[in-house]
Amino acid sequence: MSASALPIQSTHAAPTPQQVDEARTAFTASLLSTGTSTVQSDLQARAGDLHANAAAIDKQEQELLKETKNLGKESAKWQKLADDGARGVKETGDVQNWAEMLERDLCVLEDTMAMAEEGGATASALNGRQ
Repeated sequence: MSASALPIQSTHAAPTPQQVDEARTAFTASLLSTGTSTVQSDLQARAGDLHANAAAIDKQEQELLKETKNLGKESAKWQKLADDGARGVKETGDVQNWAEMLERDLCVLEDTMAMAEEGGATASALNGRQ
């Protein structure tokens, strides 16, 4: 056998079962702490985001309530303006209707006066012949 084919002998003694258990426990604890701190870090970051987002949502909700109230006031103003306009149109319609009725009454009065004048002229003419 050549020198390179000889098995390599370890200068270290084989670990005892207690050393294996301690190494396994330390390794597991290391993995858990690394994993836990990463998970905790992620969870804490997410919790922070949730709290920040909740604050932003609360602020938006307050702004929405304020704007809704302002919109209600603006809507009331526009409704008043529309009601005033409708009332004005109704009054104009009432005035126009009144003017038309007055014109009809004046036409009837004019026709009545014309007939009275004709009747008076006819009566005078008849009286003048006798």
